[in-house]
Amino acid sequence: MQWIGPLLARWAVVPGYVAILEVRGRRSGAVRRVTVVRVSSGGAGYVVALAGESEWVRNVRAAGGRVRIGRRHRRPASLVEVPVAERAPVIRAYVWRAGRRPGSRAATREARTYFGIAADANLEDIEKIAGYYPVFRIVEDGGPAAAGAGAAGHGPEIP
Repeated sequence: MQWIGPLLARWAVVPGYVAILEVRGRRSGAVRRVTVVRVSSGGAGYVVALAGESEWVRNVRAAGGRVRIGRRHRRPASLVEVPVAERAPVIRAYVWRAGRRPGSRAATREARTYFGIAADANLEDIEKIAGYYPVFRIVEDGGPAAAGAGAAGHGPEIP
């Protein structure tokens, strides 16, 4: 069923924070597409791997962070892995995205289901589980942080 997420995102049937991530497979070399949720924290964009060390995370690491991301039109970007000690605010922003608050049903359900925490968990509680969820900062090619994102900020070689 993984094929349906990119299709719905392309048709803009899903919320605006949903995007398609394209990365080359580390073994096959084929372009792999996965639906992800973009979240903002501290003025930067991020993606959180809800399934932990998933296939797309391994592929991103093997590709040196070079991906394409977007909805209808995906753009070259680099994903820079966030150190565990800096993940808690991003995970909280994920739970509280789109105007959700700690008391909302959606935030409570996702916080428990995906992270095993309360929706109103403080940063110290989130820090305890942050090591299980890879978080990547999205650096759009040509963006302000592109200099630290690889070879002169060049994008991926993905068709």
